Amino acid sequence: MPHCAPLLPRRRAKRAAVPRHLVRLATALAITLGGARVLSAQTLEDAEMLQRREVHASVTYASEGWSEYWEGTLRRSNGNVGEVTTQSVGLRVGVGVGQRLTVIGSLPYVWTEASQGVLHGMSGRQDLTLLAKYRVANPLIAGRVRLKLLAVGGLSTPTSDYTPDFLPLSIGSHSKSAITRLATHLQDRTGWFFDGYAERVWRSNVTLDRASYFSDGHYYETNEVAMPDVAMYRGTLGWQRGAWCIPVGVSAQRTLGGADIRRQDMPFVSNRMNATTAHAEVMYFLPRTSNLRLDLGAAHTITGRNVGRSTAFMTGFTYAFHL
Repeated sequence: MPHCAPLLPRRRAKRAAVPRHLVRLATALAITLGGARVLSAQTLEDAEMLQRREVHASVTYASEGWSEYWEGTLRRSNGNVGEVTTQSVGLRVGVGVGQRLTVIGSLPYVWTEASQGVLHGMSGRQDLTLLAKYRVANPLIAGRVRLKLLAVGGLSTPTSDYTPDFLPLSIGSHSKSAITRLATHLQDRTGWFFDGYAERVWRSNVTLDRASYFSDGHYYETNEVAMPDVAMYRGTLGWQRGAWCIPVGVSAQRTLGGADIRRQDMPFVSNRMNATTAHAEVMYFLPRTSNLRLDLGAAHTITGRNVGRSTAFMTGFTYAFHL
């Protein structure tokens, strides 16, 4: 989700108003996520920067389902799986280290299921993602438009021993990743804003629980699979006024290599997986407590290659406070 800052009081004197049990909970979450990615507040996607010692703690639930998918460029369905559903519960903590530096940690628990056939779903902790956002520039243009330019870097690593070799029911690719991103946020004093970024994800090789595999017309007598890198692009236009924030946008994922799914075959972890997705969110700061926000969102895959034609829904809460 994009930049939608909470109505958090700026004076440190407000610190005493935060219930102690919530402070302890958020601190424990931060430690669990390492001290402070399958759909928020301070998120991994937006260009929001936190104040020094400001904390955002979020809990989100997401559900994504599809009954049609693209096998290469051919859109089709498969009675062996019917509708595939992926659900997740995510914990996220963002901490303002300084005026120019924000650190975020995120960890989802994911489970999958198919409505038909004999394949059983999977479940487990997915990948821990840690991101650092650094504000490069923050000029005021024409006395009314604020422009933020960010450099973002991060790492992602699996936190459980799930297998990537059971698509479409695997909960992830089980690949370690390095993330670099250039992001921008443009906000007019009337409340209109734009968020956008371009990102590159470098992915490590993954290991299968078998001694060989067939991919891209070749037979490989090894259990190690080279994973293609991924480019991500995102643009969001939104409006924020008072307790409401409403953004809409488009995201694009482009895999930099990989083969198509073979006819009548299961997907493979290193397949080319491209998708263009439209998304919309509504964020509302609850009455009598400007620190607590309700987040609702939906997304739909418009075009794709070797991915499901999915529709996703998300809901969650974000609590903001000062340490």
